[in-house]
Amino acid sequence: MKNLKYEDNPSSIKYYVKRYLISRSAFFKDKTVVDFPAGNGVTSKILKEIGANPISMDLFTEYFDVEGLACIRANIRDGLPLADKSADALVCQEGIEHFSDQYQALQEFNRVLKSNGVLLITTPNYSNLRARLSYLLSESERFNSIMPPNELDSIWMAKSEITNEIYFGHIFLIGIQKLRVLAKLTGFRIKKCHFTRVKSTSLLLLPLFYPFILLSNWITYRKNLRKNKDYGMETKKAVYQEIFRLSVDVRILLGGHLMVEFEKEQDFENVAHGLRSKHKEFGTT
Repeated sequence: MKNLKYEDNPSSIKYYVKRYLISRSAFFKDKTVVDFPAGNGVTSKILKEIGANPISMDLFTEYFDVEGLACIRANIRDGLPLADKSADALVCQEGIEHFSDQYQALQEFNRVLKSNGVLLITTPNYSNLRARLSYLLSESERFNSIMPPNELDSIWMAKSEITNEIYFGHIFLIGIQKLRVLAKLTGFRIKKCHFTRVKSTSLLLLPLFYPFILLSNWITYRKNLRKNKDYGMETKKAVYQEIFRLSVDVRILLGGHLMVEFEKEQDFENVAHGLRSKHKEFGTT
């Protein structure tokens, strides 16, 4: 197992991304696909091999090494150097947990994607049971192993040869519910959650916690259907049922990574037109 390349090792998220890309090679053929952050170029290389036209981008381009491809330096805070609606798909593999402004990042992804464009996001699964227990015990990514985010361990890279930018570690880990709502508020919908390998600790915790998770989320769902008079019952059911299903999905509770395929359903500038809720504590009527 040690000698396996990352993309051929089932313990690596790259294995599942490779499998996804190959399974959809007919779709990706001749498509413009942004790979950001591209890292050393493993995913860009696969995209090229299946006939796509990859555009590789990363904050630290000196680590990119794929023959026949170049990597463009890009900082998500400054925006991607691409024209509006110029890409058919975008792969953000193990990147969003490093972005300090995830809402702005998703807006930028929406901007560069064509209508109905595909956005694939992978990130360590902060919604599985092990992660939840870790946060309860120490606000750490992994209890008894990793300290909570801090300035000693959570800065993964700084002052490279070509930039003085700081590359944050897992300071901004994100769970499925926050990822869903940020995507929704920037014009995306979840098309499919792709599931990877099971975390053994989460599997051991499941029989103990799942009944409480199921009951608690069901009670919350039913209560909230009676609240929020700004929307009709059908709209509330559609939104709250999706949230409920994600909350009790055993595969999410057990999975080591989130691997979510989104579809661009509208430009992010248009999202606000469909929002009507008002925060009563602000004194609005």
